[in-house]
Amino acid sequence: MLVIVDMQARLLPHLDGAGRLTARVATLLRAANLLDVPVVVTEQNPQGLGGTVDALLADIGLAKVIEKHTFDATLAPAFVDVLPPASTTLWVAGAEAHVCVLLTVLGLLRLGYRVEFVADAVSSRRAEDRAVALERARQDGARLTTVETAIFGWLGSFRHPRFRDALALIK
Repeated sequence: MLVIVDMQARLLPHLDGAGRLTARVATLLRAANLLDVPVVVTEQNPQGLGGTVDALLADIGLAKVIEKHTFDATLAPAFVDVLPPASTTLWVAGAEAHVCVLLTVLGLLRLGYRVEFVADAVSSRRAEDRAVALERARQDGARLTTVETAIFGWLGSFRHPRFRDALALIK
């Protein structure tokens, strides 16, 4: 399952590299849709921060969108209700790396999930906060990965029937 955290309209303009972040998350979403990887999207206080940024709305597809008011999404029962069984691998991306993304990653680890923290698809207002979040997640048991590694992992082989379509997303 792919977990996209708080890619929201009023938050993104304040993030370091917001355009690149949005592009990387969009690539992940398109690949997940193409390869039938389930997706859940969180929105932190959408009344205050707005909904998911327009640039991603077309790629959300059939994703479940969960409104939350906790920084750690695992403290929101609606989020936990849509998760697959524990010990499943979850790929996590979004904003902000050092707040909602990191706290959600730590919560998922506590619940027994294997977590892949998609390092090139997370951002914070300051680059140093992002760097600390990545290190903290790694120290606590998350594995760092990239968008391309996630996509190739989902494919498994160049013989996958959708390999060329997936490859086109990252070229």
